[in-house]
Amino acid sequence: MDGGGDNAGETVRKPPSRAVVEAVAEAEGVSPDELQPPEYEPLHAVVDPDALDSLCANRPTTDCNVSFRFCGYEVTVGEDGTVALTANTTDGDSD
Repeated sequence: MDGGGDNAGETVRKPPSRAVVEAVAEAEGVSPDELQPPEYEPLHAVVDPDALDSLCANRPTTDCNVSFRFCGYEVTVGEDGTVALTANTTDGDSD
């Protein structure tokens, strides 16, 4: 087996829940493993990770944008699996 090319030409997408954790960890300058209580809230405290992954998995349309607040950021998961973060500058929740 030369190089084990079984996955040649395939795109491997990480689950959106994992992409969110990685993006926030990068923005915070920590490893994803360090993004845990008590300093950081767990993702499942604000959104069901399995539901997020299911909602965005293999969508035939391009209107799967999900937004929520997590660890001081407004997080938007796009239809293509991209994660955008905007620092939440409000001092309190309006919920």
